[in-house]
Amino acid sequence: MRAGDFCFLAAELVDEHGAAALGIAQRATAEFVSEGMLERARFWYALSLFMDDIVCSRIDPERPIVLH
Repeated sequence: MRAGDFCFLAAELVDEHGAAALGIAQRATAEFVSEGMLERARFWYALSLFMDDIVCSRIDPERPIVLH
């Protein structure tokens, strides 16, 4: 997935579930790590980073993402 795709998905989840979506992503990350499913854990971890930025208003999901 591209960064814009992650941001879009994170924004949709936060829009629908609020800050609770962040907790779900963090729990999913921990569960997948504990089960040895590292690829899935990385996915949820990356998604949780975008969710955290959206919830804390550090990024606006309506604007293009710039990664350095």
